[in-house]
This record gives sequence, C-alpha cells and structure tokens, in this order.
Amino acid sequence: MNHLYQGLTGLQNLGNTCYMNAVLQCLCSMSPLVEYFLSGKYVTALCKENCESVTAFGYLMSDMWLGEFDCVSPEVFRLVLGERYPAFTKRTQQDAQEFLICVLNELHEALKKSSSRRCQGSTTGARESRVTVSETSIITQLFEGQLSYDITCLECETTTDKPEIFTVLSLLIPSESACSLQDCLRCFFQQDTLTWNNQIHCSWCGTKQDAAVKANITKAPKIIIFHLKRFDCQGNYKKKLLTDICYPLSNLDLSPYSYPFFHRNAKYSLCAVVNHFGFLDGGHYTAFCKHSVTKSWYSFDDSQITAIPNFSVQTAAAYLLFYTCQAFSAPTKSR
Repeated sequence: MNHLYQGLTGLQNLGNTCYMNAVLQCLCSMSPLVEYFLSGKYVTALCKENCESVTAFGYLMSDMWLGEFDCVSPEVFRLVLGERYPAFTKRTQQDAQEFLICVLNELHEALKKSSSRRCQGSTTGARESRVTVSETSIITQLFEGQLSYDITCLECETTTDKPEIFTVLSLLIPSESACSLQDCLRCFFQQDTLTWNNQIHCSWCGTKQDAAVKANITKAPKIIIFHLKRFDCQGNYKKKLLTDICYPLSNLDLSPYSYPFFHRNAKYSLCAVVNHFGFLDGGHYTAFCKHSVTKSWYSFDDSQITAIPNFSVQTAAAYLLFYTCQAFSAPTKSR
C-alpha cells in the first residue's frame, strides 16, 4: 500500500527491535525535529565526535519523510548507535524509555554548542551569583525543561532551591486499578519529607536535619515527555503495572505544577505515544503518532501503519507520552 503522505513509512523489525521502531516513529513525527534534519542544518552543527549516529539518524529521517518506500530498515542507525550502546545491537527486547534517553543524549552531544552565562541561585535571605556553562542543541531547545526543588530545613526553616534539568519526567503510578495522568503528576509534585537516611545536611544548622522538599517546573519544554513507570523491579521481584491511565488528547494544564508567575505555554496537546503490550520479559512495543499534515492519528506497528480514530489513542498500554505546547505544521525541506 502506497501512503499518500510523507512521514508515513514503516520500519523493519530487525529481531526484537519493536522498542526502537516505536521510539523512532515518535521522534520522526516531531515536525521541528524533522525540519531541522531535512533542511540539513544538523550538518553545520555537527561536532567531530559522535557524528556517525547523527548522520545515520538524518539519513533515516530523510528516508522516512522523502523516500519512495512503504517500509525502510533502521539497520545502519542501529549499528552505529550500537558502537556506543552495545545493548541495542543484541536481538533481545530493550526498554523503550532507556533507548529514547540514549538517542536524545547522543544527538545532543554531537550537536551541542557551549556558552557561558551568569546564573542566580537563592537561599532564604541571600542570593548568590555564579557563572555556568550551558550547552544548547536542537534537543535542548525542544525537549529540555527545568525543575526546581525547594528544600526546607524543618529545624531552622531555611529554604534552598536546587535546579535540575530534565528531558523525560518519570512518573510513579499511584494506583494499580485506574488513575489519570493528573493523578500521576500530583503524586510527583506533592511535598515530600526527607527523614532518617534521606536527611539533608543543613548549612545553617551545621548538621543533618529532616527536610521538606517540593518540586516545581521553572522551565517547561516545548515538547514534554512523560515516562509512566509501569515496570516495578526491586531485586528479584519484578512486576508490570497494568493500570489504565486516563490521559487527555488536548488541554493538558501544567500551570498547577509551575511557579505561580509561570503560565506561558501551560496547555499541551498529545502528539505521540509509545505503547507496551504484554509483560516484562517479552511483550511488544507500538507507537501512535499524530501526523502533522493530515492531523489524524496513525498506529505504527513495525512495518504496519494503520489510521486510527481519536478514541483509540487512549489505551491501558501507554508507556511514554509526548505532549507539545505548539501545534505542529508540516515540515519543509529548505533548498
């Protein structure tokens, strides 16, 4: 079957590589990322190290958007990435979230540019200034956000903030039966108390103290990725949570988890999903992606592509959720 639109290209399964195919389909549905690679901008940004995997990714992106075939092989990209991450060359099932993080990290490392800037940190009653070196790339521009952990000593009530960069937010699932994405977010952002072995060293008290800690989003990314922690592994104990998690297709509001003055780009729309069917030691990954041209949803199951209605996007198999704060337009290739 010849698909009428670009960007609807299946990926050959190379032997338990459905985890790879599902993640690649999601990344190849992100218009700003697609446009960056199709335009050739990545070539001028390339560092000398790690450039092979980025080049292979660029060629794969081009095959998926500009090629003439209904299905292409990601073999070259897998081999090149496998030189840095040997687990991905094995014909065994891998974790899609771990693969996603490795791909984003690999692309960032090869495309990053460094710059210095003065950064303000704060403690209650005092501000300190320090110079930090920031590294930016198309990956940080699209996927990087920042959390701030407000840590309050429960003895002297001094509050310090600890910033933390993220590209994927891993969310605990608070129920085994059914819950919503908002329930998972509330659980992640609720105030927690650090006691016993988790006590902090308070610089004001000079000793270890109990503390209250609460996270806020201080910089929301253009595309935010949620990892639903379905796999519970503690020693030899392994379990997959089959919780049916209700997640919105549009109008996801992140403002309750942001600083009070932060409201820009607070509403997000779902643009892609990685699904995991089955159990820990096996199972199968697929992807749902919203096409930037047709605005319709498609299911990507290795080489098979099927148009699906909006209501089919909600499943109990969802494992990774991609949300965007900007509507995607069709990617264009600059000449």
